[in-house]
Amino acid sequence: MRVLAAMSGGVDSAVAAARAVEAGHDVVGVHLALSRMPGTLRTGSRGCCTIEDSRDAWRACDVLGIPYYVWDFSERFKEDVVQDFIDEYAAGRTPNPCMRCNERIKFAALLEKAIALGFDAVCTGHYAKVITDAEGNPELHRAADWAKDQSYVLGVLTHEQLKHSMFPLADTPSKAEVRAEAERRGLSVANKPDSHDICFIPDGDTAGWLAEKIEMSTGDIVDETGTKVGEHPGANAFTVGQRRGLKLGTPAADGKPRFVLEIRPKENKVVVGPGSLLAIDEIRGIKVSWAGLPIAEVHTGAEFACYAQVRAHGDPVPATAVVVRSPSSSADAASNEQLVVTLTEPLRGVAPGQTVVLYQGSRVLGQATIDAARSLQRAEL
Repeated sequence: MRVLAAMSGGVDSAVAAARAVEAGHDVVGVHLALSRMPGTLRTGSRGCCTIEDSRDAWRACDVLGIPYYVWDFSERFKEDVVQDFIDEYAAGRTPNPCMRCNERIKFAALLEKAIALGFDAVCTGHYAKVITDAEGNPELHRAADWAKDQSYVLGVLTHEQLKHSMFPLADTPSKAEVRAEAERRGLSVANKPDSHDICFIPDGDTAGWLAEKIEMSTGDIVDETGTKVGEHPGANAFTVGQRRGLKLGTPAADGKPRFVLEIRPKENKVVVGPGSLLAIDEIRGIKVSWAGLPIAEVHTGAEFACYAQVRAHGDPVPATAVVVRSPSSSADAASNEQLVVTLTEPLRGVAPGQTVVLYQGSRVLGQATIDAARSLQRAEL
């Protein structure tokens, strides 16, 4: 096949491209220039889209003997990922920018351009697996190394996108083996540290970065009963589950720490309370999508058993789920769907804006953006 290898400049994408070449595919490497913000271009930036990364990707392609290009997706990245991140926080939600980047950039904009140029597939260094069923339909599954599994952030991929996705690291038992393979192949990124943090916030100070983008105003911090216990410099800088930085003037009656339970941007209030009230029993999700063909229960509206995961490296918990459809004049059927997930085991610190991904065994069923998270214990207060 003609394969476009997305080269981040890290060891995973370099080894994935090398395996695609070794498998006999006609491979071309491409690095995505996603940001023009000065902080992300400097040496030592903590993200994954720096000038250094571009050079490392070029060196890997040179060793592999494949063509190398840099594609400028910075404008689309700014609109679809960065602005979305700002808008979500401004609305009091907690977004996942890596999920949006995979959805709108790496497996939408990139894949669209690749197919237009005659490529059959896009290859990445994600730890996940695509399995084809008896009818030839693709399914997304967890990688062999569950500790490195990245199927959660790929839960947004559609049936058509999975048909053109290639993950050569799917069956690799450990990251150590990937690094050892890179060393054997003479790739200079063999011992390069993994990228971390949000790539467009290079110093890791999310609150400080948001303060420059969102108009903040002081407001009240209240407890679960509505009693004022402190003041905040701007509600949008807080996230559900946060403990540090609250600076409460009134200590809790039991002396135990309090956590952010809810953010109310319209009232400019932050609600805090004991950690026990962070336990969530029910999740309602919007913007529902299915990784591959939906299971039968999605079409019939029947409840189905599954596992729910709300963080990239969070533990999946047993749950039941059902798709609820509301009558609407909208031509987009997906906009009329709501995913209701009832958790058998409560999850802590679930926030609107996060993503819930559903699994059956190792298979990713689909995902939804969390619109509401309900605690039965808080409802009884």
